[in-house]
Amino acid sequence: MIMRIGIVILPDQRWAESERRWRQVDEWGFDHAWTYDHLGWRDLVDGPWFDSMTTLTAAAATTRRIRLGTLVASPNFRHPAAFARQVTALDDVSGGRALLGLGAGGIGFDAAVLGGETLPPRQRVDRFTEFVELLDLVLREDGTTWRGDWFTAVDARNNPGCVQTPRVPFVVAANGPRSMRLAIRYGQGWVTTGPTTDDLEVWWEGVADLTARLDKSLASVGREPGSLDRHLLLDSAPVFSLRSADFFAEQVGRAAALGFTDVITHWPRASSWYAGEEAVLVDVASRLPELRRLTD
Repeated sequence: MIMRIGIVILPDQRWAESERRWRQVDEWGFDHAWTYDHLGWRDLVDGPWFDSMTTLTAAAATTRRIRLGTLVASPNFRHPAAFARQVTALDDVSGGRALLGLGAGGIGFDAAVLGGETLPPRQRVDRFTEFVELLDLVLREDGTTWRGDWFTAVDARNNPGCVQTPRVPFVVAANGPRSMRLAIRYGQGWVTTGPTTDDLEVWWEGVADLTARLDKSLASVGREPGSLDRHLLLDSAPVFSLRSADFFAEQVGRAAALGFTDVITHWPRASSWYAGEEAVLVDVASRLPELRRLTD
């Protein structure tokens, strides 16, 4: 198995600057590139921020081979019937390179900006379950009518459908048991952030526990462990993965040992979240073939 290595490019730069980054990661040979699907994110809500699907569509036009995805789209401000049209368009423009990271949605700016109620965790998962079920249905079938507790669709169309068949792959974010079951039922991939902690070793212990729980859940429904790609968001750990190229390689090796098929880092920022040096990213990019072989 060869490890796939991805990177997040936050949508916090004007396209004149951002385009260079998307084109560069494609040329360097990263396997997938992602952007956050938020209307605003944490304290960066007060700075520049751009729409994810528009950004990804522009990235599709400026890249040639890299896969492109949301990390992660949520029902906080999206309706499956409308979102399906955007997903289909992205898959078409990219020539079948779209990935769809999906999550339940948090309680920050996205949950409040439209004036709706901030939901407790159980209800967020209820809504997420319906969101994934309906999105899957609309992307697969034409003329979907649905009436649920959270969403309604009347004769929703998907013509011409995705380039990828039967639809764009879902990479479902899940740490809890219900979301994990959702990932197993609908996902071609699973993505985790691991636990929240300030201790790097405790974080890795938590990640190992989550992978064991995923294995048990897969076994309970008779799904083969290798049938679900496993993505780890390395920068959810308390130490930025691009602290150095050697540290990044160490983290990739640890992920591989736990059975992850994919790891994801972030383009370094000048300050605040994911602060680091672009020179480290350049060094990592030059070592991608070596890093992929850490799983051999």
